[in-house]
Amino acid sequence: MKLNHLVLAISGMTLFSCSEKKTESPNLVFIFSDQQAFDMLGCYGNNQIKTPNLDEFAKEGVRFTHCFSNSPVCTPYRGMLMSGQQSLYNGAYVNDKPLVPGHGKKFAEVLRDAGYSTAYVGKWHLQGGDRDRPIPPGEMRYGFDELFLSNNCHVDFRAGKCFYWNEEGQKSFFDKWEVYGQTDQALAYLDSRKDAENPFALFVSWHPPHDWGKFKGEDGLMHYRYDAPEELMAMYNRDSIQMRPGVENIPDRRRMYHGHMAMTSGVDIAFGQLMDKLNQLNLDENTIVVFTSDHGDMLEFDDAILPKQYAHDYSSRVPFMMRWPGQIGPGTKTGLLFSALDIMPTMLGLLKLEVPQECHGKNLGKAILTHEENAVESIPVWLYEANSYRGVITRDYTFTTKKDATEGSLHNVLFDRKNDPYQLNNLFTDSTMASVKEKLWAQTQEWMGRYNDQFWQKADFDKAATQEQWNNSPYIRPVDVLK
Repeated sequence: MKLNHLVLAISGMTLFSCSEKKTESPNLVFIFSDQQAFDMLGCYGNNQIKTPNLDEFAKEGVRFTHCFSNSPVCTPYRGMLMSGQQSLYNGAYVNDKPLVPGHGKKFAEVLRDAGYSTAYVGKWHLQGGDRDRPIPPGEMRYGFDELFLSNNCHVDFRAGKCFYWNEEGQKSFFDKWEVYGQTDQALAYLDSRKDAENPFALFVSWHPPHDWGKFKGEDGLMHYRYDAPEELMAMYNRDSIQMRPGVENIPDRRRMYHGHMAMTSGVDIAFGQLMDKLNQLNLDENTIVVFTSDHGDMLEFDDAILPKQYAHDYSSRVPFMMRWPGQIGPGTKTGLLFSALDIMPTMLGLLKLEVPQECHGKNLGKAILTHEENAVESIPVWLYEANSYRGVITRDYTFTTKKDATEGSLHNVLFDRKNDPYQLNNLFTDSTMASVKEKLWAQTQEWMGRYNDQFWQKADFDKAATQEQWNNSPYIRPVDVLK
């Protein structure tokens, strides 16, 4: 069975009629970086970052301007991507908790069972527990059966330090920066697919521009580290880098921006290599390509503010671009509210594959193809860490609250998205916004009701899961023990 290729990235959109659709099923190439906010691309308005390949890609398909990670943390995002389920139901509710197998087919399991060859290269972070171990063949690969090359989760991206687990369960070290080594693996897969007559789905997960450790700054404090290979760092003059509005001009923070932007340019170079390969193999016309990221990065300078976990745009809002020649016209964009929870059902819908009934996300394929930008009223957001919060994001507002809404916190927020785009003015305690806040809290409660979420957090699950339950199964979902 031949299929058209599907490649997803971030852009805007003009569409072609269904009568022009090709008869073959498309391939899918799904590429995502780690900890790259929406504003860290030229096509999203950043005029100093160097991302020419992704900027060109944005001209070839649709760019989403309102894509969010419902729970902006690495493992929870990946759990939603692979299951289409809310975190209480898929098990991957905080970092290093496994995506529980079963309970509905996962993304690649649907693709595999529909005749797709499935391949995964790069960061995984879904195994749970000890990060330093391989992912054995079987249910914990969730359907990626033809090729699986990952280090699970490891943050030293330097040549000679970065590695992957081979099929014999041994560490094999890259002799180049991790992104480039993983890209070589993806290119080799495209060159030598075992069953070229069938469609394929290739997922490529790069860990940069995620921070990779800490350093002691000029102020004597520990700061997050964002270094890149010298040739990438040389692309920028650190002294001339402009930081986000409202950011205090601190030398160590400028250093962080420098490394983060340099790594992002490396991701762009690797992305260009993959697009060139699709073109060389005449696969680009029949492939859907997606580019996105799991969550953003606040790029603050110390532990007072973490890189992620917040509903603020720099933490939760990500780039999302998709190219599908003949189906989605070039150079378009959409303001449709779109979230991590919706990716699996939407992509399966576009591929005309059945969406598992266990998915909580929405199939928004029709809304994308028909320009229904108002198809979604709100997106639910949540965090199950110690600073647990719930909330919603709408076109007009970002709202989150902790269980104790009187506690001062970066998780008790109300931002006016239209009049305060940089989210510098928290209106949570503003009495004039009481009616708005009440409406947003009602929407939040409606979403919580759908998932039977009683404002749980990690500590509640840890207390509820008994040793007997753990003995009976190594994989327990919060929804199975929280009543």
